Amino acid sequence: MTVPMEIGVPEEPLRPTPEMVLGPFYPAGHRIGLRADLVRPEKGRLKSPLQGQPLCLNGCLLDTSHAPVPGAQVEIWQADTFGRYRHPGDQHPAPLDTSFVGHGVQRTDVQGRFHFSTLKLGAYSLAPGVMRAPHIHFQVTAGHRRLVTQMFFDGEALNASDRLLKQVRFPERLVATVQAMKTGTCVALLATWDIVLMRV
Repeated sequence: MTVPMEIGVPEEPLRPTPEMVLGPFYPAGHRIGLRADLVRPEKGRLKSPLQGQPLCLNGCLLDTSHAPVPGAQVEIWQADTFGRYRHPGDQHPAPLDTSFVGHGVQRTDVQGRFHFSTLKLGAYSLAPGVMRAPHIHFQVTAGHRRLVTQMFFDGEALNASDRLLKQVRFPERLVATVQAMKTGTCVALLATWDIVLMRV
């Protein structure tokens, strides 16, 4: 006996991406405007070769009904490969890559997609014996909807002990899938992570 297929069955609603704290190193000072490339500094600002592994970050902004959210502002900021932020408040003794922008802003396209070119960042210490796993901060603004969160990397050993990630109810929703890809002579990383906002 053939079981007829159900037609028009709605998809299960997506769960919203968990919120996280803004953090102490939200970009200060010089504003860069819409810029999705954190690897190539603005003209005249390259002081030394960039340090770290190239990272391509792709994703899609959706609402809980699976619909794309176009025209939203997606802002990211992150530490460099040494775990230092380009921020006057970060006084960690690690080196600072002065050629790395560390901050990007983009608007989603008609399909809700966003893309950033950046570098794989390092972990850093919050206090003796307390390490933060590598993560990228996100702030998403779509009309009156605003989400502040953080993205982590699949396979990072420090994810299991990151105390902020452990406080999230569904931490797996903040972890991007990561794979290596070869571009010419360079091996870059591709991170894929979708963000879900509450439906209006």
